[in-house]
Amino acid sequence: MKIEKILQKKNREKIICLTAYSFPVAKILDEICDIILVGDSLGMTIYGMKDTVDVTLEMMINHGLAVVRAAKKSLIVVDMPHGSYEKSDEWALENARRIIEETSCDAIKIEVTPQLVSRVEFLVKNNINVMGHVGLLPQHVREIGGYKYQGKDEKSAAEILQTAKDIEKAGAFSLVIEAVPESLAAKISAEIKIPTIGIGASGACDGQVLVIDDLVGLNQEFTPKFVKKYENLAERISAAASAFSKDVKEKKFPGKENLV
Repeated sequence: MKIEKILQKKNREKIICLTAYSFPVAKILDEICDIILVGDSLGMTIYGMKDTVDVTLEMMINHGLAVVRAAKKSLIVVDMPHGSYEKSDEWALENARRIIEETSCDAIKIEVTPQLVSRVEFLVKNNINVMGHVGLLPQHVREIGGYKYQGKDEKSAAEILQTAKDIEKAGAFSLVIEAVPESLAAKISAEIKIPTIGIGASGACDGQVLVIDDLVGLNQEFTPKFVKKYENLAERISAAASAFSKDVKEKKFPGKENLV
């Protein structure tokens, strides 16, 4: 039912998607989002990693479970981390089932190269709801030399477009498009029937996803150029911590008699 609602939004209503990694944040976002993505970006936002490559299946399951406990309305998608689906169809299915069984999430997301399209098809045929991901593939940043826009030349754009079409044919219910030119994002969105969700891929997609820490200004290490910060929680947390520190030093906290 939740996936059907997402499919019905194609070309009709923009899809709202944000990442969440914890119970309290997911509870807040559940009132607003159509989709909550438990992204492997948690490796960077929660664990201080330089990229997402070393995120483990256990990390994704633990955070996925916390998010599912909080969310009642949103479709919950959990990223399959690097190394959990590339080896073989059977390996991917075993890990996908583990994520879904242990978290009760609605779907998984995988970063899809042309060589992995068949993996999407295999998972779908085995009753796994799959969200695809094309364009910039963060789990491959060590191979491509960093976070770089993709599809800027005719050859790579054609390959991304074809992969997107193949992912649709393989049975994925939606597709994340990351860091590609607007013209390519628009072409993909127009030529496939499943919803597209952009991140750094312009407003031409059927929806948008952002990392929550970027959205609210918690990430002080690196913020992508395409991100609009809607709040600066880093400054507000710092101010609150400073006020707390001042009160402690000035002994302004209530004594035992005032505690309930």
